[in-house]
Amino acid sequence: MTFQPTPLEAVALFTIVLAIGLGAMSPGPSFVMVARTALAATPAHGRLAALGIGAASLIFSVAAVMGLGVVFLAAEWLFVAVKVAGGAFLVYLGIQMWRSRGSHAEIEAERTGGGSRTFLTALLTQMSNPKAIVVYASVFASALPTNPSLWLMVAIPVCVAAVETLWYLIVATVLSRQSAQQTYRRWSRAIDRTAGSILGGLGAWFAVDGVRTALR
Repeated sequence: MTFQPTPLEAVALFTIVLAIGLGAMSPGPSFVMVARTALAATPAHGRLAALGIGAASLIFSVAAVMGLGVVFLAAEWLFVAVKVAGGAFLVYLGIQMWRSRGSHAEIEAERTGGGSRTFLTALLTQMSNPKAIVVYASVFASALPTNPSLWLMVAIPVCVAAVETLWYLIVATVLSRQSAQQTYRRWSRAIDRTAGSILGGLGAWFAVDGVRTALR
């Protein structure tokens, strides 16, 4: 594979990475999940959550480069099903956070919990967000050249996943500092209920919107 990008391909790569990167920095379910994990668990758990988001971004990017994103949006029933299922998953996460009592035992249990569960939860949180699907599909459809070269089809998913992972690693690193975690321990119940309300509210909105779309 020869690395010979045309000016159009270079612009496409920059545009897509910039658009997705700016989107990642806007608060949403993934940000709430990574932030809460970094505050409540260990720095390693926070980094694993960031890697989970990055893995989901890689999956989204590969699908979008292959044109599956546009096909997915065209199949309205499938998109509605994902909105409802994804919304239900976010509601479940929100309820779990809301029910957390913030006790010392619960905090210690979360800090010593398995990293694979943290990674998987983060990955599913990102993939259950229908807005992310729309953003990836629309950005790639509008910015990707008609006949992209092989190097561009490889470079875009790698760069997008790297940017998203880097952003959430920064978030996890900042919020897993001792001062931030001490603040969380003092206000854990209020923070968990706020995070749970945000996730649950977004999930309910996604699910209800999906049902409304199906009933039209």
